[in-house]
Amino acid sequence: MKTQRSLASYYHYAFPMQTILVTCTDAQGKTNIITLAWHTPISRNPPLYGISVSPKRYSHGCIQKAKEFVINFVPYTLAQQADYCGTHSGRTTDKARDTHLTFAPSTKLKTLLLNEGYAHLECTLKQIISIGDHDLLVGEVVAITADDDSFSNELLNIEHRQPLYYIGDSTYTTLDPTVRKAF
Repeated sequence: MKTQRSLASYYHYAFPMQTILVTCTDAQGKTNIITLAWHTPISRNPPLYGISVSPKRYSHGCIQKAKEFVINFVPYTLAQQADYCGTHSGRTTDKARDTHLTFAPSTKLKTLLLNEGYAHLECTLKQIISIGDHDLLVGEVVAITADDDSFSNELLNIEHRQPLYYIGDSTYTTLDPTVRKAF
């Protein structure tokens, strides 16, 4: 039997979604981290990637001013740090200090990337599209770095890297490498 459900939580039906940690730089040069599950590639040529961020978020203003951000793909082992970065504001906390996450220089941007990530998309902000209570921040991917052992033929090696997925309500999971079909 099927029952009617609330429209208020429609997005929960899209979960699980891969969780990313986005790094951005504030006006004082401090690196901030925001946790996002609402993100997607949106164009191959040019290479564009979209992240959905509420204009109320501290990171939204940081990205808007700096005109750049880094998407950091992170392993399941960082679930606790990701949850912290998604439930605390960079306006009042130093998320890197509190979570013990560390940074490394990007190859083309001033914004730092997370050492603990296994892949990174360096993006320059191309457009902000206001859509409802969130904005789609469109970034052009200008550089990509990844750990050598994380990908094979451009496919994520899930036997070696377990990506972090968000289910909802501060609950996370990962992929089971024993369940797979290739066609």
